[in-house]
Amino acid sequence: MKNRVESVDILRGLTIVAMILVNNPGSWSHIYPPLRHAQWHGLTPTDLIFPFFLVIVGISISYAYKNKENTWSTYKKITVRSLKLIGLGLFLSLFLPYWPFFKDFESLRFPGVLQRIGIVFFVSAILFLNFNWKQLLGIAITILIGYWLFLGFVPLPDGSAPTFDRAPNNWANYIDLNVLGKHMWQKDYDPEGIISTLPAIASTISGILIGKILALQELKKTMYLLTTGVALLIVGYIWSFWFPLNKAIWSSSFVLVTSGWATVILALVYYITDVKKINGGNIFKYVGTNAITIFFLSGFIAKTFYGTKIGENLNIHTWLYQTFYTSWISIDKLASLLYALTVVLFFLALGYTMYKKKIFIKV
Repeated sequence: MKNRVESVDILRGLTIVAMILVNNPGSWSHIYPPLRHAQWHGLTPTDLIFPFFLVIVGISISYAYKNKENTWSTYKKITVRSLKLIGLGLFLSLFLPYWPFFKDFESLRFPGVLQRIGIVFFVSAILFLNFNWKQLLGIAITILIGYWLFLGFVPLPDGSAPTFDRAPNNWANYIDLNVLGKHMWQKDYDPEGIISTLPAIASTISGILIGKILALQELKKTMYLLTTGVALLIVGYIWSFWFPLNKAIWSSSFVLVTSGWATVILALVYYITDVKKINGGNIFKYVGTNAITIFFLSGFIAKTFYGTKIGENLNIHTWLYQTFYTSWISIDKLASLLYALTVVLFFLALGYTMYKKKIFIKV
């Protein structure tokens, strides 16, 4: 963005930092409840992180492509960026920190966070170039209602009634299992699965529409954002009585509620940073300007630490955790959290260094 919106960079960085925090505990067996995903239905602070990032992707699209011509060159750039994101995600899934350095194809997980970002960015950017805000709103509403009706009311091929539960007769699980087979995160479902990518596109469209609000010339942007966010929360929570909040299948109510929280928090950050000019969140801005690069490196380093052995029974991760944390901290969850916070501090320092040296890696 030529004239960057400070609050968007800060919220992007804060979201990446939160991703790193929840993805890097000292022990997966000892995690405080707010830092875990809901087991199935429900919503924890951790469940907000990924949809927040997709909302920010939408906001970025509304700024980056608002003056772009609808040409082959623009489509080419969108396609290349999407393929880069998908390629990085597949690389992380395949990578091993030891010979032969890549997993067998049979054990490759096709979906993933970066893969979903790449797909929804591609679709949402194309939609943005071809439709106005009213049409985009209509597309998002159609996706959310259509997804609810399909998952909740269309019988499966064997004639059984569909369900929203973690079960074979959940359409999202059924499609993933029959199309992806073994190439999923779990044996019975994948949180970044095939059909659940559709409502994830609606999350990104919500970000595009929020970006339209930020582009307004009026001085009451904070109030517009707060009003929009509260409206999304009310509708989303009401809808959850019939279509439960669920990140694993990215339910329509989940889209509205998470977009609502993202908008409310953005409104607060916008008021503090862009209106009142209080720069307390700069440390997150440094990460936000290299968000994908830092997120990728966090995954790459974590996988290297888990996969590189020290002796017969330890890897780098376990050695660090036992040597510097559990050796003197008796509360397991606290030790695990402090390890994660140390990882966060490392990447905050990396983001600061890259920003100060004007290193901005565009993916």
